Amino acid sequence: MIRPSMKGQRLAALFLLGFLLLNYPLLDLFVGPSVVLGIPVLYAYVFIVWALLIGLMALAVEKRGN
Repeated sequence: MIRPSMKGQRLAALFLLGFLLLNYPLLDLFVGPSVVLGIPVLYAYVFIVWALLIGLMALAVEKRGN
Protein backbone atom coordinates (compact mmCIF):
# COMPACT_ATOMS: atom_id res chain seq x y z
CA MET A 1 0.00 0.00 0.00
CA ILE A 2 1.23 3.49 -0.78
CA ARG A 3 2.13 5.75 2.12
CA PRO A 4 -0.68 8.27 2.73
CA SER A 5 1.60 11.22 1.96
CA MET A 6 2.61 9.76 -1.43
CA LYS A 7 -1.01 9.01 -2.28
CA GLY A 8 -1.99 12.55 -1.33
CA GLN A 9 0.77 13.99 -3.48
CA ARG A 10 -0.35 11.95 -6.47
CA LEU A 11 -3.97 13.01 -6.00
CA ALA A 12 -2.92 16.65 -5.65
CA ALA A 13 -0.92 16.38 -8.88
CA LEU A 14 -3.95 14.87 -10.63
CA PHE A 15 -6.10 17.71 -9.33
CA LEU A 16 -3.68 20.25 -10.79
CA LEU A 17 -3.57 18.34 -14.08
CA GLY A 18 -7.36 18.30 -14.24
CA PHE A 19 -7.49 21.98 -13.39
CA LEU A 20 -5.11 22.79 -16.23
CA LEU A 21 -6.82 20.52 -18.78
CA LEU A 22 -10.30 21.83 -17.96
CA ASN A 23 -9.36 25.50 -17.69
CA TYR A 24 -10.44 28.22 -20.13
CA PRO A 25 -7.39 28.54 -22.43
CA LEU A 26 -7.39 24.84 -23.36
CA LEU A 27 -11.17 24.58 -23.56
CA ASP A 28 -11.21 27.53 -25.93
CA LEU A 29 -9.09 25.54 -28.40
CA PHE A 30 -11.95 23.08 -28.88
CA VAL A 31 -14.82 25.56 -29.26
CA GLY A 32 -16.19 25.63 -32.76
CA PRO A 33 -18.59 24.03 -35.19
CA SER A 34 -16.50 20.88 -35.81
CA VAL A 35 -17.79 17.46 -34.74
CA VAL A 36 -16.31 14.01 -34.18
CA LEU A 37 -18.68 11.11 -34.82
CA GLY A 38 -21.58 13.53 -34.50
CA ILE A 39 -20.41 14.87 -31.12
CA PRO A 40 -19.12 18.45 -30.79
CA VAL A 41 -15.35 18.44 -30.26
CA LEU A 42 -15.61 20.36 -26.98
CA TYR A 43 -17.94 17.75 -25.47
CA ALA A 44 -15.71 14.91 -26.67
CA TYR A 45 -12.64 16.61 -25.18
CA VAL A 46 -14.28 17.21 -21.80
CA PHE A 47 -15.58 13.63 -21.62
CA ILE A 48 -12.21 12.12 -22.57
CA VAL A 49 -10.31 14.27 -20.05
CA TRP A 50 -12.87 13.47 -17.36
CA ALA A 51 -12.63 9.71 -18.02
CA LEU A 52 -8.82 9.87 -18.12
CA LEU A 53 -8.68 11.69 -14.77
CA ILE A 54 -11.01 9.15 -13.17
CA GLY A 55 -8.85 6.29 -14.46
CA LEU A 56 -5.67 7.92 -13.22
CA MET A 57 -7.24 8.57 -9.81
CA ALA A 58 -8.24 4.92 -9.57
CA LEU A 59 -4.67 3.90 -10.34
CA ALA A 60 -3.24 6.36 -7.82
CA VAL A 61 -5.55 5.18 -5.04
CA GLU A 62 -5.33 1.44 -5.71
CA LYS A 63 -1.65 1.24 -6.67
CA ARG A 64 0.35 -1.18 -4.53
CA GLY A 65 4.07 -1.20 -3.98
CA ASN A 66 6.25 1.94 -4.03
